Amino acid sequence: MKKEAMMKWMLILFFLATPLVGQEKYPGKYSFDVSYGYGTILRHNKNIAHLVIAHPQVITLGVNRKTFGEKPWQQSFNYPDWGLSFQFTDFRNEVLGKNFGILAHYNFYFLNRNVRLHLAQGISYNTHPFDLETNPKNNAFGSLLLSSTALGLYYDLPYLLDDFGLLFGISLYHHSNGSIKAPNTGTNILSFEMALSYNKSVQQENSFNSGEQEEVDRSVHWNVAVSGGFNSSDYLNLGTHPFAVVSGYADKRLGSISAVQLGAEIFFSEFLREEIRYVAAAFPKRGIDPDTDWKRVGIFAGHEFRIGDIGLPTQIGYYIYYPYTYESRVYLRVGGKYYFNHRWFTTLTIKAHAANAEAIEFGAGIRL
Repeated sequence: MKKEAMMKWMLILFFLATPLVGQEKYPGKYSFDVSYGYGTILRHNKNIAHLVIAHPQVITLGVNRKTFGEKPWQQSFNYPDWGLSFQFTDFRNEVLGKNFGILAHYNFYFLNRNVRLHLAQGISYNTHPFDLETNPKNNAFGSLLLSSTALGLYYDLPYLLDDFGLLFGISLYHHSNGSIKAPNTGTNILSFEMALSYNKSVQQENSFNSGEQEEVDRSVHWNVAVSGGFNSSDYLNLGTHPFAVVSGYADKRLGSISAVQLGAEIFFSEFLREEIRYVAAAFPKRGIDPDTDWKRVGIFAGHEFRIGDIGLPTQIGYYIYYPYTYESRVYLRVGGKYYFNHRWFTTLTIKAHAANAEAIEFGAGIRL
């Protein structure tokens, strides 16, 4: 799609949606923006060099719900926004096709609310994934559905012309299927962004609330969690297999918005069992025993931001039991957690080795 056409559609979406936002029952609680991004695919893996042939373009339509300190976490995070982003990515590459995505996001503000940090996570549909017969060059996307992540930093000018404003900045977009189906090299797009915003002037009754903070239990708590899903080997045609992870860890709240973690876990990844058997038979010179144990044990440390009932964990781990060499001993995990109450929670995380995702993990646990 040509740049002029992308800009035309961005303007059409903006002016069609603006009246709808302006007619909200509670004026001033919602804002709207539409952004255009022009970027490049980063060569995070040498195997995608043949895909870096054009500059991708991204259109994102965002609807934001403002916060005004009704809950203590909103005050702690300087009154962020939350909402939905509708994202269209044109890779300008017939091998990669196009992505259509919907993501949940948060916007955090700094420096007198002139700097915006945008974090989004969701799912995208790819129009042209890998196919051994019709699209064998697409080693980035092995499936129609992808996990999508967006990280952006913008300078925000909200009221340049009445309720209309501009944003300028940079974004990083990541798309992959979490190794649910091979191949899964994924893509990372670094994009320069420009956005139009509609931000209804805040009414007097919507002024920020800066009430008292809630009490926080800072004692150490033990947690037990079980997660699982499906993933596949990097070798083609080995199938998709289930996996399970059992984790135990201690956590300690540092305040109303953060906690630290330390724990251990065991991984049962059946795709590794199939990969070990395949490598032992196909590459005998490597000296791999087909009966090599496919389980792994890791220890990890982590941090978790708490946004009300939502947690945003980040962890780094190291395999202390590692009988088969897969990627590296160091692994990373990022994602989200939802607390039903003070004890029970559910998780959705991505586990990776550097820039290579191993799995999307769905889990649940209890905090004792």
